[in-house]
Amino acid sequence: MMQDDQDSPMPNGLRGQEDYENEFLSWSTRDPEQKIGFRGGRFTNVNTFCVLTIGLSFTVIFYVALFLLQNTYLYYTFCERGMVPYFIALLFFCSLAILILKKYKLNLQRKALDIAIIPDSREYVLSPRSVEEVTHRITTACDDPKKFLLLNRITIALANLKNIGRVSDVDEILHIQAEQDESTMETSYLLVSSLVWAIPVMGFIGTVLGLSSAIGGFGSVLSSTEEVSELKNALKEVTGGLSVAFETTLQGLVCALLIQLLLTFMKKSEEEFLDNCSEYCVRNVVGRLRMNPVEDEK
Repeated sequence: MMQDDQDSPMPNGLRGQEDYENEFLSWSTRDPEQKIGFRGGRFTNVNTFCVLTIGLSFTVIFYVALFLLQNTYLYYTFCERGMVPYFIALLFFCSLAILILKKYKLNLQRKALDIAIIPDSREYVLSPRSVEEVTHRITTACDDPKKFLLLNRITIALANLKNIGRVSDVDEILHIQAEQDESTMETSYLLVSSLVWAIPVMGFIGTVLGLSSAIGGFGSVLSSTEEVSELKNALKEVTGGLSVAFETTLQGLVCALLIQLLLTFMKKSEEEFLDNCSEYCVRNVVGRLRMNPVEDEK
């Protein structure tokens, strides 16, 4: 005699899980680069062309604002000191664009931590039999699990679950994947780290150009001027090269310092996120895993 559906036992402790609904994560519509029409980088990686476009836009806006605020120190130091300050500003805003994009992309990645991959029931057991069910929960919680670091890590471990025989093997797979994710995170900072290095170098280039101009101008003044009064007037033009020399170095060092501080905070946030992902996997995957679960009594 058939029983009603509500009286039939639910496999693997799934009773009550219908009361919980995960927030759907749409990477294609919520990734910041996708939103503005660029191909979004995976996880927290950024699109180089997108960064260049945003950095160039920020630079143009910055100089438009400076031209509206003439007769200020910023105007003279960035607009009256040759071409080097323009490149310093461009590198600075490109670096800033990378960190801003990574911040928004990290916020999106963090939302995967709120997804209930494993039902809350204490009786629930993760086993080779329940792989398809958990995988289904992942695929219905987002549009592309491969774009979310945590979900991608769990999916890879579950895909190998049927072919392994010990819990420690699953833990090892998750550990290896965690190391790969950490390496990917480090690689994503190569561009901004290179820009942080290039910004003060541009300042030093401005210093060399300024000193060269000042020294060359000073030699020309000495060879062509005999009167002291003429010499004083000519030296005023020579000191313009010294202004370029010292101010471009100051610009480069200040901009590099600001980006380095923001980079440190951003990198710390990503490392904390990776630690949270590892803790999530231990608690919700390895901690629930049973390779040979006891069959439910009928």
